[in-house]
Amino acid sequence: MRLEPSKQIDPQGLKVWQITGGLVSLLAIALLCGLFVIHLMIVPILLWTLVISCILALLFFLLQTWVLPRLRWSKWRYEVTEHEIELKYGVIVVKRTLIPMVRVQHVDTRQGPLLRAYRLSSVTISTAATTHEIPALSNDIADELRDRISVLARVAEEDV
Repeated sequence: MRLEPSKQIDPQGLKVWQITGGLVSLLAIALLCGLFVIHLMIVPILLWTLVISCILALLFFLLQTWVLPRLRWSKWRYEVTEHEIELKYGVIVVKRTLIPMVRVQHVDTRQGPLLRAYRLSSVTISTAATTHEIPALSNDIADELRDRISVLARVAEEDV
């Protein structure tokens, strides 16, 4: 049996995921409030419907900002070896992906505004079939990892 990948993403990634979840849930709650206002203009709403909707919105907010980011962060693992890259991620359905170095076509680092604010980057690994991502690594680690994968992929291609 293969050992689990040992490297974990940066703890600051948890904060980024929490902020993102908060923004998404606040947008969803704002849309829900807008629908309620429109509905109130047409037909009165029962009080219990409003109370249940508010409770569900609060639960959605807590799930998006507290529970899911923590679970996601605790499950995310990766490992880069001479011959392959292994990724393990997922909350409900846990996926383990092996990417052979000979299949790597190119590797990049990416930063959105939120990642940049926390000095984080994501490493994207492209193969002919798809693109994989290792999210929320510190900028230094992401740059080192990108360069290392690039060298290992080049060596693996030369060996073939």
